[in-house]
Amino acid sequence: MNKNVFTTIALASALAFASAAYAAENPLGLVYKGAITENVKGKVNIHPVTYTLNGLKIAANVYTPANYDAGRKYPAIVVAHPNGGVKEQVAGLYAQRLAEKGYITIAADASYQGASEGMPRNVDKPQFRTEDIHGMADFISTFAGVDPDRMGALGICGGGGYTLNAAKSDKRFKAVATISMFNSGEVRRNGYINSGLDTIQERLKEASDARIKELSGDIQYSGNVDFDALTDEAISKIPTDLYREGMQYYGRTHRHPNSTFRYTTSSLMDLMSFDARDNIDLINVPLLLIAGEKADSLYMSEEAFAAATGTKDKELFKVPGATHIQTYFVPEYVDQIADKLVSFYGKNIK
Repeated sequence: MNKNVFTTIALASALAFASAAYAAENPLGLVYKGAITENVKGKVNIHPVTYTLNGLKIAANVYTPANYDAGRKYPAIVVAHPNGGVKEQVAGLYAQRLAEKGYITIAADASYQGASEGMPRNVDKPQFRTEDIHGMADFISTFAGVDPDRMGALGICGGGGYTLNAAKSDKRFKAVATISMFNSGEVRRNGYINSGLDTIQERLKEASDARIKELSGDIQYSGNVDFDALTDEAISKIPTDLYREGMQYYGRTHRHPNSTFRYTTSSLMDLMSFDARDNIDLINVPLLLIAGEKADSLYMSEEAFAAATGTKDKELFKVPGATHIQTYFVPEYVDQIADKLVSFYGKNIK
């Protein structure tokens, strides 16, 4: 077994019991290290909220800074979660870390996913995910204490690609950042690292056929993973860091009952004709793309950075030594990223 693979599996296995126990003990369902367990006066507080977006009830968590005063004005940041993720995982982690630095933040479950409404479950269409980000901006802009003229956006993994898409037209965002950006359309169309170029038309046909079946209530899903049946040996054989480490993160160390890799197969009709890079030159505000130096997904951040010609204030920050999933939870990488975000937003919206 590759030494790096063995190290990843060993680390994840060691963390699994602690993380599972922590999640079980957290009354708010948060599964990241250092998560809030209760609201304490004078400290960062969490506020579970719901709001309606296009007829669906959206579940979200709002984080307020220490000594929050509704009579003051605070900058705000909306945080979009990864594909398959939920607000209680990495999106919540960074939302909390930014709240610790004086921002009001919001992390919401995407419509049709997590604790948010929408049927059939796990629809994953770019237009919905983009609208979810607009919806978070709608809600947080009216939250007590928020200065709507000082609003930023942060997207993680798939949420990063959708955040770029939202920021093209949503000029409420004065600064835009992503972590381990994943261009969902490019990957669903071409395969990860362009591994599926020869099956594009075949997969589009499957998606079209799945849509027909939905008319009779037969919902087809792609990306199904049985985490309980997944063995360390099977995980170790996954060739890419993103998916190998992702199985550990989502299936074991930071597992959440609302989190799933699956999505409706018909979603591919929309996903495969989408690309986060299309019209990215419409983003004309400060832009920060953060990615692990060793991430095999780095190419997507590099592509987006090169295409983002509408702003001269842009930076691609590569986290030394980090892979994609490690930017979600490894303390030394999270600290570096949080510091970079605080500096970026502090310069542009604080």
